[in-house]
Order: sequence, then C-alpha cells, then structure tokens
Amino acid sequence: MTNLPSLIKILRREYPNATTALIHKNPFQLLVATILSAQCTDKRVNLVTPALFKKYPGPKQFAAARQEDVEKMIRSTGFYHNKALSIIEASKAIAADFGGRVPDSMEKLLTLRGVARKTANVVLGSAFGIAEGVVVDTHVKRVAFRLGLTKNTDPVKIERDLLAILDKKDWIWFAHALVLHGRKTCKAPRPLCSECPAERICPKNGVEG
Repeated sequence: MTNLPSLIKILRREYPNATTALIHKNPFQLLVATILSAQCTDKRVNLVTPALFKKYPGPKQFAAARQEDVEKMIRSTGFYHNKALSIIEASKAIAADFGGRVPDSMEKLLTLRGVARKTANVVLGSAFGIAEGVVVDTHVKRVAFRLGLTKNTDPVKIERDLLAILDKKDWIWFAHALVLHGRKTCKAPRPLCSECPAERICPKNGVEG
C-alpha cells in the first residue's frame, strides 16, 4: 500500500482546490448534472446543461416536463431514456416530498430515482459540504486500486476501504483529487508514470516509501 501521509501531501500540493468539474449554481443543478454524468464525461455534461437548465430551471419545471423533450436535450450524454426518467421522477419527489429543495441527507437522497451512493456523495460533498462518504467513480476506482489503497473492484467495497484509512476531513477533497489525477496522469489504459508526482511511492512501481 502507498504511504498514505506522503500521498496526501503530494495530492494536496498538486490539487489543493480539487472539486467537482460539473458546472452548477445550486444543489438541484448538481444533482441533475451528476445523474447525467453516469457513463459520460463531465465535459459533455457541461455542454448540455446550460440549455437544459434555461428551459427547466428547477424541480417544478422538470416534474411537469415531457420525457421525450428532456430526452432530446440530453441525448448526447448517453442512456438518455433512463436519465430523463430519473431526472423527472426525482424532480417530482423533490417537489412533492421535500418542499422543492434537494434533501441534504444520504438517507433521503437515496429515495430519489437515479440516485445511488456515488451521486448522493457528490451532492452532499460539493453542494452542502457534508462528508458522508467518499465518491467512487471510474477514476477513483482505477487510481485507488493502482495506488494499493484497495484490492476491491466493487465501488461500495472501495468506498468502505477508503473510509477506513482516510481522515473524515479529507473525504470530500480526496475523491476529487483522485479524479483529477486520473484524468491528468493516471489514465486508462496507460498511466503516464514518468510524469506522476507520486511515482516514487506508487506500489505499481515496486517502490515504497
């Protein structure tokens, strides 16, 4: 396993202000953007959401939307049928059960259609500053495994492993730092190890310390 204090120090230096790349103005916009980001790049989502949020500025408008209309606007993000249905149904629940405001608890967020732990953790961490867990997306999954922080491939088990070794104050930032590192350096399928600031301590290089 990588020397965690050293890794934290390196990542803090490289990505001191790591946060979500999804552009949003409020918790609801972040929720919708995160649902759209499944199997899609944040860059693509950010191209779609400005027009989407202009037409549907809040849960009330999405709740009343025709699914086919939403599908047309989000088609380029992939899986647009399921995503449109999830956004509309989640919006209906937010409007009816939560007074039109995105709930700020894991338990309540998980009652919304299309919201699993990853999405809930993104919203809680980036919209509310609540450290309830660690976001595990494809980048976190890959980088955490390569760094020896987990031996698991299941996101739930990976999150459990990360929660066990990280200080709670680092939960939100750390996931975003791994995402940025995965995009910039520790890429799939071929990492740029020679350019990696953590190469010296990465167990994949056979060197610890």
